[in-house]
Amino acid sequence: MEVSSLRPLLAPAISMLCAILVFLTGKSPFWRRFWSLGAAAIKLGIVLSMLPAALRGTIFFTQLVPFTPGIDINFRVDQFGLFFALVSSTLWIVTTIYAIGYMEPEHAKVRFFGFFAICVSTTVGIAFAGNLFTLFIFYELLTIAAYPLVIHEETPEAMKAGRKYLVYTLTGGTIILLSIAFTFYLSGTLTLSKAGVFSKDVIADNGRILILLFASYMVGFGVKAAIMPLHGWLPSAMVAPTPVSALLHAVAVVKAGVFGVSRVIYNVFGLTLVKQLGAGMVLAYVASFTIIAGSIMALLQDNLKRRLAYSTVSQLSYIVMGAAIGTPAAVTGSIIHIANQAFAKITMFFVAGSIQRKTGKTEISQLVGIGHKMPITMATFTIAALSFVGVPLLAGFITKWYLCLGSLQAGTFVFVIVMLASSLLNAAYWLPIIYSAYFKNPLDGDIKMNEAHWTMLYPCIFCAIYTIALGTFAEVPGLPLSLARTFVRLIF
Repeated sequence: MEVSSLRPLLAPAISMLCAILVFLTGKSPFWRRFWSLGAAAIKLGIVLSMLPAALRGTIFFTQLVPFTPGIDINFRVDQFGLFFALVSSTLWIVTTIYAIGYMEPEHAKVRFFGFFAICVSTTVGIAFAGNLFTLFIFYELLTIAAYPLVIHEETPEAMKAGRKYLVYTLTGGTIILLSIAFTFYLSGTLTLSKAGVFSKDVIADNGRILILLFASYMVGFGVKAAIMPLHGWLPSAMVAPTPVSALLHAVAVVKAGVFGVSRVIYNVFGLTLVKQLGAGMVLAYVASFTIIAGSIMALLQDNLKRRLAYSTVSQLSYIVMGAAIGTPAAVTGSIIHIANQAFAKITMFFVAGSIQRKTGKTEISQLVGIGHKMPITMATFTIAALSFVGVPLLAGFITKWYLCLGSLQAGTFVFVIVMLASSLLNAAYWLPIIYSAYFKNPLDGDIKMNEAHWTMLYPCIFCAIYTIALGTFAEVPGLPLSLARTFVRLIF
């Protein structure tokens, strides 16, 4: 059942209004914080208000005036889009609280919080896009809005990272636009309301062209999804402040990439056509390579944020691989990993920022004994790390369970091996940090407990608890698994 509603439009509009108000009044810390936190709460309320009906299969839409026949801006909230919006809206509140504490000594706070709000607005716009044209507009707005955040420090290194970010992402956007234009030429529609937009005649007459079109979409969206070798911009962008890194890796930019990949598979081509073209297995193997290679690169990094960046490169391809395998369990695992990866990875970035602010340490080799000084902070890091390893009762285990089941459903045991290898590699680059933090004494001999300010500590605790809840209580109605299953039932 589809229901007309203004809520799909209001959700991104609230964040955009917040950005305007921050730019106008944000020189006052009170108003900057008031607008940021108030808008985040309202947005989350709007998104949550659609959840009960969405779990029953209801789809919300907002139809705006078309530009030309077949091309318009419209919003359509299905279960997949609502899932993505729930993750980003929840983490906007948490990251805003963290940023209030972290950014206190920083310059250009008005610019930071203003563009931060725009990024969240565009992310929800992507989640609720009813067609490829609408998705593309918000996708490119996100690219532009994230640039001032990447170069926030305004150092030569930051400016270089910003240029690299723009070259990669704008090139990817150009490829996406060309792909969208050709899709419209072949199908006469850009809707995301179907499980495939191409007619049988088009499929019969344009098999090779459709393979090339699918590949071009994967390259275009694959830039932000950090599929190797298109990932180069992401580790460089770690020069940005930690809240920006958290935004890039857990809430907005990279998630927009994997969301775009998934939309193309589920709604533009459809799972049946992707399998028919043989494109799914090729993409799954590319994603598998990225999972393993990203983990190996993570092992080689001493800088904590760079290790986190390469870990993100690896973890994002879980989502791509599951969508590409295309069985019900694999798709379920792919979707829920959007949330599972987000809460665990943002915890780790929060921890990295808290340690940097409190001790000035950024390298893993400097973190010997840090668990004595910041035991609560490192406990949240430990929970997130064990989740990525795949320890039962944590979120990451649920992801890997469904992806392994999905691989077996497809008769491809090789992807089970990829999951097992990934777990071992995750253990190899996270567990030594935990051991060194707790079982060795600090290099300076100081073991006095000294946690970060509550604005940075509490977000770590919240996200770590959520990582436990997503694993231990995965079957509770209203949590990500139930929403993912509802969407999976609709596309199979």
